[in-house]
Amino acid sequence: MCGITGVWSPGQIELTAIATRMADSLRHRGPDDGDAWADDSAGIALSHRRLSIIDLSPAGRQPMASRSGRYLIVYNGEVYNFTELRSELEALGASFAGDSDTEVMLAAIEQWGLTAAVGRFIGMFAFALWDRQQRELCLVRDRLGIKPLYWGRIGAALAFASEPRALRQVPGWTGAIDRDALTAYMRWNYVPAPQCIFQGLQKLMPGTILRFTAPTEPPETEQYWDIRAVARAG
Repeated sequence: MCGITGVWSPGQIELTAIATRMADSLRHRGPDDGDAWADDSAGIALSHRRLSIIDLSPAGRQPMASRSGRYLIVYNGEVYNFTELRSELEALGASFAGDSDTEVMLAAIEQWGLTAAVGRFIGMFAFALWDRQQRELCLVRDRLGIKPLYWGRIGAALAFASEPRALRQVPGWTGAIDRDALTAYMRWNYVPAPQCIFQGLQKLMPGTILRFTAPTEPPETEQYWDIRAVARAG
Protein backbone atom coordinates (compact mmCIF):
# COMPACT_ATOMS: atom_id res chain seq x y z
CA MET A 1 0.00 0.00 0.00
CA CYS A 2 1.33 3.41 -1.02
CA GLY A 3 -0.19 6.88 -1.12
CA ILE A 4 -0.37 9.11 -4.18
CA THR A 5 -1.36 12.77 -4.39
CA GLY A 6 -1.16 15.68 -6.76
CA VAL A 7 -2.40 19.17 -7.51
CA TRP A 8 -2.66 21.06 -10.80
CA SER A 9 -3.10 24.78 -10.20
CA PRO A 10 -1.31 27.20 -12.55
CA GLY A 11 -0.28 30.34 -10.72
CA GLN A 12 -0.29 28.64 -7.32
CA ILE A 13 2.86 29.32 -5.32
CA GLU A 14 4.71 26.74 -3.21
CA LEU A 15 3.39 23.77 -5.20
CA THR A 16 6.11 21.46 -3.90
CA ALA A 17 5.29 22.36 -0.30
CA ILE A 18 1.58 21.75 -0.86
CA ALA A 19 2.22 18.38 -2.52
CA THR A 20 4.62 17.39 0.25
CA ARG A 21 2.03 18.17 2.94
CA MET A 22 -0.54 16.18 0.99
CA ALA A 23 1.73 13.15 0.85
CA ASP A 24 2.79 13.50 4.50
CA SER A 25 -0.86 13.22 5.54
CA LEU A 26 -0.77 9.72 3.98
CA ARG A 27 2.39 8.59 5.77
CA HIS A 28 0.47 5.65 7.25
CA ARG A 29 0.10 4.30 3.70
CA GLY A 30 3.80 4.58 2.92
CA PRO A 31 6.12 4.83 5.92
CA ASP A 32 9.32 3.94 4.08
CA ASP A 33 9.91 6.97 1.88
CA GLY A 34 8.31 10.05 0.39
CA ASP A 35 9.09 12.59 -2.30
CA ALA A 36 7.51 15.30 -4.45
CA TRP A 37 8.05 16.68 -7.94
CA ALA A 38 6.76 19.92 -9.42
CA ASP A 39 6.76 21.75 -12.73
CA ASP A 40 6.10 25.36 -11.80
CA SER A 41 5.75 26.43 -15.44
CA ALA A 42 2.84 24.01 -15.88
CA GLY A 43 1.55 24.56 -12.35
CA ILE A 44 1.50 20.87 -11.42
CA ALA A 45 2.98 18.86 -8.56
CA LEU A 46 2.93 15.13 -7.81
CA SER A 47 3.87 13.45 -4.55
CA HIS A 48 4.14 9.94 -3.16
CA ARG A 49 4.44 7.97 0.06
CA ARG A 50 6.18 4.66 -0.46
CA LEU A 51 5.76 1.24 1.09
CA SER A 52 8.78 -0.54 -0.36
CA ILE A 53 7.98 -4.10 -1.42
CA ILE A 54 9.28 -5.07 -4.87
CA ASP A 55 12.36 -2.86 -5.33
CA LEU A 56 13.65 -1.65 -1.98
CA SER A 57 16.38 0.51 -3.50
CA PRO A 58 16.24 4.22 -4.41
CA ALA A 59 15.68 3.08 -8.03
CA GLY A 60 12.07 2.43 -7.09
CA ARG A 61 11.47 5.91 -5.70
CA GLN A 62 8.51 7.98 -6.88
CA PRO A 63 7.50 10.29 -8.45
CA MET A 64 9.33 8.46 -11.24
CA ALA A 65 10.19 9.75 -14.69
CA SER A 66 10.26 7.63 -17.83
CA ARG A 67 13.60 7.04 -19.55
CA SER A 68 12.82 9.74 -22.13
CA GLY A 69 11.69 12.17 -19.45
CA ARG A 70 8.33 12.62 -21.16
CA TYR A 71 6.20 10.96 -18.45
CA LEU A 72 6.02 11.32 -14.67
CA ILE A 73 4.09 8.80 -12.60
CA VAL A 74 2.88 8.33 -9.04
CA TYR A 75 1.48 4.88 -8.49
CA ASN A 76 -0.11 2.72 -5.80
CA GLY A 77 -0.50 -1.00 -6.30
CA GLU A 78 1.17 -3.94 -7.99
CA VAL A 79 1.30 -5.17 -11.57
CA TYR A 80 1.66 -8.92 -11.18
CA ASN A 81 2.86 -9.63 -14.74
CA PHE A 82 5.54 -6.94 -14.82
CA THR A 83 8.40 -9.44 -15.20
CA GLU A 84 6.83 -10.84 -18.38
CA LEU A 85 6.24 -7.32 -19.70
CA ARG A 86 9.80 -6.36 -18.82
CA SER A 87 11.22 -9.27 -20.83
CA GLU A 88 9.09 -8.30 -23.82
CA LEU A 89 10.14 -4.66 -23.55
CA GLU A 90 13.83 -5.58 -23.24
CA ALA A 91 13.50 -7.57 -26.45
CA LEU A 92 12.21 -4.37 -28.05
CA GLY A 93 15.26 -2.42 -26.86
CA ALA A 94 14.15 -1.03 -23.47
CA SER A 95 16.63 -0.84 -20.60
CA PHE A 96 15.98 -0.50 -16.88
CA ALA A 97 17.83 1.08 -13.97
CA GLY A 98 16.07 -0.92 -11.23
CA ASP A 99 13.70 -3.79 -10.56
CA SER A 100 10.39 -2.03 -9.88
CA ASP A 101 7.10 -2.63 -11.65
CA THR A 102 6.74 1.17 -11.79
CA GLU A 103 9.65 1.47 -14.22
CA VAL A 104 8.17 -1.30 -16.38
CA MET A 105 4.82 0.50 -16.46
CA LEU A 106 6.47 3.67 -17.73
CA ALA A 107 8.39 1.76 -20.40
CA ALA A 108 5.19 0.02 -21.48
CA ILE A 109 3.37 3.35 -21.77
CA GLU A 110 6.20 4.78 -23.86
CA GLN A 111 6.25 1.71 -26.10
CA TRP A 112 2.54 1.04 -26.60
CA GLY A 113 0.67 4.14 -25.42
CA LEU A 114 -1.37 4.49 -22.24
CA THR A 115 -4.57 2.67 -23.20
CA ALA A 116 -2.83 -0.31 -24.78
CA ALA A 117 -0.36 -0.57 -21.89
CA VAL A 118 -3.05 -0.43 -19.19
CA GLY A 119 -4.96 -3.14 -21.04
CA ARG A 120 -1.94 -5.40 -20.56
CA PHE A 121 -1.42 -4.66 -16.85
CA ILE A 122 -2.67 -7.50 -14.67
CA GLY A 123 -2.96 -6.32 -11.09
CA MET A 124 -4.40 -3.77 -8.73
CA PHE A 125 -3.44 -0.15 -9.18
CA ALA A 126 -4.30 3.50 -9.12
CA PHE A 127 -1.93 5.97 -10.71
CA ALA A 128 -1.53 9.46 -12.10
CA LEU A 129 0.49 10.07 -15.24
CA TRP A 130 1.69 13.51 -16.33
CA ASP A 131 2.63 13.88 -19.99
CA ARG A 132 5.16 16.72 -20.16
CA GLN A 133 4.98 16.84 -23.95
CA GLN A 134 1.19 17.12 -24.26
CA ARG A 135 0.67 18.75 -20.85
CA GLU A 136 -1.99 16.17 -20.10
CA LEU A 137 -2.80 14.57 -16.75
CA CYS A 138 -4.29 11.07 -16.73
CA LEU A 139 -5.83 9.33 -13.73
CA VAL A 140 -6.18 5.55 -13.98
CA ARG A 141 -7.82 2.92 -11.79
CA ASP A 142 -7.65 -0.88 -11.98
CA ARG A 143 -10.41 -3.02 -13.46
CA LEU A 144 -12.26 -3.78 -10.22
CA GLY A 145 -11.38 -0.64 -8.28
CA ILE A 146 -9.27 -2.42 -5.67
CA LYS A 147 -7.00 0.60 -5.18
CA PRO A 148 -8.72 3.89 -4.28
CA LEU A 149 -8.40 7.22 -6.05
CA TYR A 150 -10.32 10.43 -5.29
CA TRP A 151 -10.29 13.55 -7.43
CA GLY A 152 -12.02 16.88 -7.65
CA ARG A 153 -11.70 20.62 -8.00
CA ILE A 154 -10.86 22.77 -5.03
CA GLY A 155 -11.25 26.35 -6.12
CA ALA A 156 -9.38 26.62 -9.41
CA ALA A 157 -7.17 23.62 -8.61
CA LEU A 158 -7.55 20.06 -9.81
CA ALA A 159 -6.40 17.68 -7.09
CA PHE A 160 -6.32 13.95 -6.47
CA ALA A 161 -5.26 11.57 -3.72
CA SER A 162 -5.52 8.01 -2.44
CA GLU A 163 -7.58 9.33 0.49
CA PRO A 164 -9.66 12.51 0.87
CA ARG A 165 -7.70 13.55 3.96
CA ALA A 166 -4.78 14.58 1.74
CA LEU A 167 -6.97 17.06 -0.13
CA ARG A 168 -7.41 19.09 3.06
CA GLN A 169 -3.93 20.46 2.39
CA VAL A 170 -4.99 22.15 -0.86
CA PRO A 171 -5.68 25.89 -0.41
CA GLY A 172 -9.41 26.55 -0.59
CA TRP A 173 -10.53 23.25 0.96
CA THR A 174 -13.86 23.60 2.79
CA GLY A 175 -14.78 20.02 3.67
CA ALA A 176 -18.48 20.56 2.99
CA ILE A 177 -20.51 17.34 3.21
CA ASP A 178 -22.35 16.11 0.14
CA ARG A 179 -25.91 15.50 1.34
CA ASP A 180 -26.72 13.02 -1.41
CA ALA A 181 -23.66 10.98 -0.53
CA LEU A 182 -24.60 11.13 3.15
CA THR A 183 -28.10 9.89 2.29
CA ALA A 184 -26.59 7.01 0.34
CA TYR A 185 -24.37 6.15 3.31
CA MET A 186 -27.31 6.13 5.70
CA ARG A 187 -29.28 3.91 3.32
CA TRP A 188 -26.59 1.40 2.28
CA ASN A 189 -23.85 1.88 4.91
CA TYR A 190 -21.35 2.96 2.24
CA VAL A 191 -20.97 5.70 -0.37
CA PRO A 192 -21.21 4.21 -3.88
CA ALA A 193 -18.82 5.38 -6.58
CA PRO A 194 -18.47 7.89 -8.11
CA GLN A 195 -19.92 9.74 -5.13
CA CYS A 196 -17.73 10.97 -2.28
CA ILE A 197 -18.81 12.15 1.15
CA PHE A 198 -17.28 15.59 0.43
CA GLN A 199 -18.75 18.07 -2.03
CA GLY A 200 -16.74 18.56 -5.19
CA LEU A 201 -14.90 15.24 -4.92
CA GLN A 202 -15.47 11.97 -6.75
CA LYS A 203 -14.15 8.44 -6.65
CA LEU A 204 -12.61 7.44 -9.94
CA MET A 205 -14.69 4.60 -11.36
CA PRO A 206 -13.02 1.18 -11.81
CA GLY A 207 -11.59 0.34 -15.22
CA THR A 208 -11.46 4.01 -16.16
CA ILE A 209 -8.96 6.51 -17.52
CA LEU A 210 -9.60 10.23 -17.07
CA ARG A 211 -7.64 12.60 -19.33
CA PHE A 212 -7.33 16.27 -18.34
CA THR A 213 -5.88 18.86 -20.70
CA ALA A 214 -6.52 21.74 -18.28
CA PRO A 215 -7.38 21.82 -14.57
CA THR A 216 -10.65 23.70 -15.11
CA GLU A 217 -11.88 21.75 -18.15
CA PRO A 218 -14.00 18.56 -17.98
CA PRO A 219 -11.99 15.38 -18.53
CA GLU A 220 -12.25 12.92 -21.37
CA THR A 221 -13.47 9.64 -19.88
CA GLU A 222 -12.35 6.30 -21.28
CA GLN A 223 -13.63 3.01 -19.88
CA TYR A 224 -10.95 0.52 -20.84
CA TRP A 225 -12.61 -2.46 -19.09
CA ASP A 226 -16.23 -3.25 -18.22
CA ILE A 227 -17.28 -6.32 -16.24
CA ARG A 228 -20.71 -6.30 -17.90
CA ALA A 229 -19.16 -6.47 -21.36
CA VAL A 230 -16.88 -9.29 -20.20
CA ALA A 231 -19.89 -11.20 -18.82
CA ARG A 232 -21.87 -10.75 -22.04
CA ALA A 233 -18.90 -12.03 -24.02
CA GLY A 234 -18.80 -15.15 -21.85
